[in-house]
Amino acid sequence: MEEKIEKNPEIVGFACSYCTFKASEMAGSLRMKYPEGVKLIQVPCSSRVDPAFVIKAILEGADGVFVAGCHPGDCHFIKGNFFTRRKIAALKEMLDAFGMKDRLRLFWVSAAEARRFIEKVTGMYNEIKEKKNGG
Repeated sequence: MEEKIEKNPEIVGFACSYCTFKASEMAGSLRMKYPEGVKLIQVPCSSRVDPAFVIKAILEGADGVFVAGCHPGDCHFIKGNFFTRRKIAALKEMLDAFGMKDRLRLFWVSAAEARRFIEKVTGMYNEIKEKKNGG
């Protein structure tokens, strides 16, 4: 009988330095935990995430990638997250052609939403883990 080995997902997250990254720091201060397989990359604004970064992360083995920034209308760079929303929608369409649309997520997390950050990241991790392990 073959033993089933569970594989933990690797997720790369691009986090806006003004909101989402601050929320991740607050979560750490509050001793909230999120899965070890999540690697955060701090970016000045979610709009600075080049689609090539997302594709490179997937090609180099990431099971999932998320881009997270300030809520629309609250961007420190005024319209940055509106550009992000359009860019990610186009990228998801492209990834859909390869059956990988579900590996990319976009969400908004303000600096004060540590719990929301944990919920979004953990939710994504658990969904990918379930799919990866045949669930």
